[in-house]
Amino acid sequence: MHVVYPAIVSALLFSIGVYGVLARRNTILVLMSVELMLNAVNLNLVVFDVWLRDRLHGGQVLTLFVIVIAAAEVGLGLAIVLALYRNRQTVDLDRLRALAEPPSGPGTGAPANPGTTPETGAETPVPVPGASRSGEESSGAAPRSGAGPDSGATRAGAERGSGLGGADNGGRDRAGGGSGRSRRGGVPPDEPERTVRVEEAP
Repeated sequence: MHVVYPAIVSALLFSIGVYGVLARRNTILVLMSVELMLNAVNLNLVVFDVWLRDRLHGGQVLTLFVIVIAAAEVGLGLAIVLALYRNRQTVDLDRLRALAEPPSGPGTGAPANPGTTPETGAETPVPVPGASRSGEESSGAAPRSGAGPDSGATRAGAERGSGLGGADNGGRDRAGGGSGRSRRGGVPPDEPERTVRVEEAP
């Protein structure tokens, strides 16, 4: 048999293995594709060892060594696949992204640095947790502690108005008491109730 036929078969096996690795549909399919690639290499080693008539048969010895290593690799790979299936209930490589790095860069929409904007790259102020609370306390305490020049006059005017209003309320109460007594006695009041307007001092 000519050496071309085994070489063509090994090339086909290697191509199928490369396609299976690049497709990445399933973890088990990826392992099978890797094994196909190794078997294509083993076929080439045996064929060229026979064709070259090596006295030491180095190609066949290396083929046996690769087969042993591939068997150990498949056993470890299947153990990893079973562990993934027990934890995630899937063996799809597209869904197993727990250890993947988050996308970063100008094209992903997320800035590389937390203090820069993605469009211009200008630095933006980073909020401090205690700054907003201290700002609120200072803004709330400012009206209480600050006293303007007109605060004394305003307070005096309010006290005058309250004093006059108290006197007015006392007069109304007395008038109301008399009117109540007159109503209880059946006699209408002689004078109507008078309202007194008190203008507050400026």
